[in-house]
Amino acid sequence: MNKLIYIPVIVFLAGCQTQSDTSKMKLAENPFYQEWDTPYGVPPFEEITDAHYMQAFEDGMVQQLEEVEAIANNTAEATFENTITAFEKSGSLLDKVGGVFFNLTSAYTNDSLKGIARVISPKLSSHNDNIFLNGNFYQRVRSLYDGRESLKLTEEQKKLLENYHTRFVRAGAALNDEEKAKMRSLNEDLSTLTVKFGENVLNETNAFEMVLSEDQLDGLPESVKAAGAAAAKDRGYEGQYVFTTHRPSLYPFITYSTQRALRERLKKGYIYRGDNDDENDNKELVRQIVNRRLEKANLLGYETWADYILQERMLNTPEKVYGLLGKVWPAAIKAAAKERDLMQAMAEKEGNDFEIMPWDWWHYSEKIKKAQYNLNENEIRPYLKVDNVINGTFILANKLFGITFEEQTNIPKYHPDVRTYTVKNEKNELIGVYLSDWFYRNSKRGGAWMNTFRDQSNMDGNNIIPIVTNVGNFTKPTGDTPSLLSQDEANTLFHEFGHALHGLLSECTYPSISGTSTPRDFVEFPSQVIENWVFEPEMLALYAFHYETGEVIPTKLVEKIKKTSTFNQGFGTVEYMAASYLDMAYHTLTEPLVEDADIDAFEKAVMDEIGMIDAIVPRYRTGYFQHAFSSPEGYSSGYYSYLNSEVMDADAFGAFKENGLFDTATAAAYRSEILSKGGTRDAMDMYVAFRGREPEFEAILVRRGFE
Repeated sequence: MNKLIYIPVIVFLAGCQTQSDTSKMKLAENPFYQEWDTPYGVPPFEEITDAHYMQAFEDGMVQQLEEVEAIANNTAEATFENTITAFEKSGSLLDKVGGVFFNLTSAYTNDSLKGIARVISPKLSSHNDNIFLNGNFYQRVRSLYDGRESLKLTEEQKKLLENYHTRFVRAGAALNDEEKAKMRSLNEDLSTLTVKFGENVLNETNAFEMVLSEDQLDGLPESVKAAGAAAAKDRGYEGQYVFTTHRPSLYPFITYSTQRALRERLKKGYIYRGDNDDENDNKELVRQIVNRRLEKANLLGYETWADYILQERMLNTPEKVYGLLGKVWPAAIKAAAKERDLMQAMAEKEGNDFEIMPWDWWHYSEKIKKAQYNLNENEIRPYLKVDNVINGTFILANKLFGITFEEQTNIPKYHPDVRTYTVKNEKNELIGVYLSDWFYRNSKRGGAWMNTFRDQSNMDGNNIIPIVTNVGNFTKPTGDTPSLLSQDEANTLFHEFGHALHGLLSECTYPSISGTSTPRDFVEFPSQVIENWVFEPEMLALYAFHYETGEVIPTKLVEKIKKTSTFNQGFGTVEYMAASYLDMAYHTLTEPLVEDADIDAFEKAVMDEIGMIDAIVPRYRTGYFQHAFSSPEGYSSGYYSYLNSEVMDADAFGAFKENGLFDTATAAAYRSEILSKGGTRDAMDMYVAFRGREPEFEAILVRRGFE
């Protein structure tokens, strides 16, 4: 794992200095203290119990602090090896336990793990502070940084040194003792508050259920009914149907149900998560998070939290972020209004006198697509069986980069739904292990993501291969019906696989800057590039086969899909950008939110200012905006990053369109200049090295049909 990126902690010193025979026995039984003799060093999940985490975390922190103290108090002159490399090698036990724990709290949590997270997060925050507020350690790093031009460092070493110097300064290493104490308090608060925010979202999401009878299912396809029946059976409602605010349940229902009141009920259940004035309400937590972030930024000399966060991004000021958003928003909102008007006309033609609202959008957009393009989602789904789409990502990786994925049955897994693969390069050399976990369960947080159990590195010639995971929330197979994806879900799978490739194809020396360890507004670029292939006709011919007949997707259907490539782009862009504006509004505040601040009113004021239309709500409202509020930093002041990355990905994919969809020379340049480099170079320098110039902004407008 990257050094100290865990959810952020007074270091617990007891229990490691002396141990009774009983405690020694317990340590011997704890898998985190043992060498893992599993295939490829994958964590032995079946041997790890919830009781193993806390002791390993506490001992891991003590162990790393001892290593840090040895570095900081070394009487020898600071060198890159005895300071920077030594720190990169520190914390092996903490990396081990954190890598497993934080993956499982996202993908397979329980009440016990949630309780541990609440306790350990502030402890880890304090642990980070004990390192990055260490004056002696900082002085050694600073001396190296000041003399870096004479050290004969490699490009990667120079970047790593600059990163650490920046991190110490941004952590508050140059503050006085009183200010450092304040910084510790703020960090501890933020770690606790953000963990609670994420926990509330999961609780609220899992708590909502809409129980229906057969006569309330008008318009629903049989596959959606079957999923509702399966959900009901799981929850003890035999003979009925349950729909929830989890996306695989929500979106099919609000797309196909003809009962508007039920669509409204379910959609409101989704958009009011964290905003129900109950035990899971997040409004006061958001106020406290925003205020503490502002106080932390001010303590470090920044006017706003956004100024602090953006200093290390490609768009390094709030003005630049607003500049990017401002280039796209006018065209997006105009397109969305046109889309709404088409739906309004259709609703009125049907004899309805209501205004199009958020619970109507998916329903009527599907009708418009069918009317204008003679295409509906159910025509496409049979060709997007999840196994076929997964195989499509593997085919793409092989055609572009020569790498192969081979499923294995002897690799440990943390849940039966997980599938495990070895990954080999074009020379048949092992380069990584890949775990995929694509199906919904209520022990997962929402959405889809990529993470690592172990990052790639190659210090002292010790080549460590990455263990990469993709996690999603697609509908599980039911009975004889396999998991069939929507177009949006297929895009999501390819997107997250793009992140996985970024981790798997890393060829860096140091773990903290390998793989996806790049600026937030660059890291989405490699994943979004891969989305471009999903519905290209040449690509579909390789993986899109009917799950019953085996027939390749018909040319006429592919042509319909291509014609709809800009359909509903106004909606997609507006709901995303509205959340980006909301994120920036909270984090460009220069004064704290007052006690009892009306968070709903704040959000509405932001939407009114940008001219948001009532038919659309932000992709993430405040109460469940986990990108912004479920970790101490996360994507706060950074949700715009997907748009910035898309500017690059739209332009970069142009190189493949110019040279050939599977052109190996273009792919080799992309791999060598982008994917293999991790965060070892300036992000724009990497892009220019691949494309030969900076990205051209217009490509994104053309792609979305705004020009």
